[in-house]
Amino acid sequence: MTATYTFDVFSSLDGYGAAGGDWTGYWGKQGPELLRRRLDLYTEDQRLVLGANTFRSTVGLFADEDSDVGDAWAQRFRELPLTVVSSTLRDTLGWPDAEIVPGDAVETVARLKETSPVPLRSHGSLSLNRSLLAAGLVDRIQITVFPVITGRTGLDPVLKVPADFDLELLEAHTLDGRTQELTYRPTLH
Repeated sequence: MTATYTFDVFSSLDGYGAAGGDWTGYWGKQGPELLRRRLDLYTEDQRLVLGANTFRSTVGLFADEDSDVGDAWAQRFRELPLTVVSSTLRDTLGWPDAEIVPGDAVETVARLKETSPVPLRSHGSLSLNRSLLAAGLVDRIQITVFPVITGRTGLDPVLKVPADFDLELLEAHTLDGRTQELTYRPTLH
């Protein structure tokens, strides 16, 4: 059986994965339903897959005492087995249960999909997931849309991909009366 691969990403309404300026984590819009939902998603057995840049920034967040990583779901994120696809990293930077896999991301994830006994999930890792989406390896896109527009300060366009996709809506949740979590099945158009 092939493991499913979910590209899990946060986004502003205008499609940015992060913002500069005075925006904080979750764009300051986290609420109890969002945090509970995130914990539920990460309580399930699964293997995380990240690219090197997202992994480095995630390790940095956990090292920063002022970050949002005190959330229960973020702590669970740290406990899950993790594969980092990287040609530049040589060690796991102290991250528990992590492995660094050099080489091509498409080949690595295709192999993981065939061998993993649990589902695969990647949070963020935009470059990695754009490549996997173009290769047809993403089974689900789970996008959490926060009620903000970051036209002036938006960073990291989420879905700047080199192909067109049809999306089948699988699930939709409104969290805290303002944040949308949408799960789609992508197929090349």
